Amino acid sequence: MESVLSALPWVPVNVGGCDLLAKAWFGDTQYRVLMSDLSSVWEEDMNADDIQSRAQELNKRLRAPAQAFFSHLCSVAQPCFSSQDDDQTTSALVSLERHGDNFTVRLKSELAGLPFYWEFRCTPMPVAMVCRQLVCPLLAVSRVLQRQAEDLAAMLVRKDAEIQDYQENGAVLSRARLQTEPFDVHRYRENFFTQTVPQMGVPLDSLGFEPELQALYVAVNSVKSAQKRKRSSDSSLAPDDISVPEHRGHQQTNDVHTGVGAPLASQEHNDVKKASRKTQEADTEQTVPLTTVAASGPEECYTSRPKKKKATGLFR
Repeated sequence: MESVLSALPWVPVNVGGCDLLAKAWFGDTQYRVLMSDLSSVWEEDMNADDIQSRAQELNKRLRAPAQAFFSHLCSVAQPCFSSQDDDQTTSALVSLERHGDNFTVRLKSELAGLPFYWEFRCTPMPVAMVCRQLVCPLLAVSRVLQRQAEDLAAMLVRKDAEIQDYQENGAVLSRARLQTEPFDVHRYRENFFTQTVPQMGVPLDSLGFEPELQALYVAVNSVKSAQKRKRSSDSSLAPDDISVPEHRGHQQTNDVHTGVGAPLASQEHNDVKKASRKTQEADTEQTVPLTTVAASGPEECYTSRPKKKKATGLFR
């Protein structure tokens, strides 16, 4: 479930008049909800049995299977944890309450003409989970953005070289207002830090998480998940890869010893029965070609290697 949850972005939401970052996953009859106000992070994980038990606890007049409760819960709860850009609305009344370190979101809606109540009883998330779901991905996003800025700066330098080449060959701008100075990455960075950033006035506790950043968050996590799956598959195949060469090497060694030992035995024991001599000769005929091939293999491979052709085309 955590890998599926990692593929979802954090979205800014307003729950009960409180601005939060939220991430929610709803399955068939289970869900997992994460919420943060940038000072704490809470979570709740519920399966089918938990949903059935809580639904009966909060709605004593209603009797229905867990699937029916969950289907209605999804319809009224998912819009609460969706991005404000999705234009999803809910008919439920939403309220929020904090008690101690815990965090409770209450929903009130209507099911089959009767009031339906639900509570998301969130508890503090473990620090390791916070790092995996929030801190580490955001650090990775910052590194990706830094790489993007470096690539753009390098592109501007190449564009300046291209413009300079045009000018040296007599090209002239038709409009003077399009004239620009050559790009200096160090001067630009210094001006950005000292002038642009103070003017932006971005607060450190801002919950703004733009759609572009959400898409980048998902892309970074998808790459990380793919690398993790690749490492796990490589580690599972490693024992088989190691055992195969050892088995083949052992078999070849036995074949070589057999091919050499058979002629020696036939020379030393001339008084052995005729049937045993035929058996030794048959073994010799089977094993000698293997040693012959092994001795002549490298030479044949060397002589059969095709000669390299000279490069032709634009670059000689």
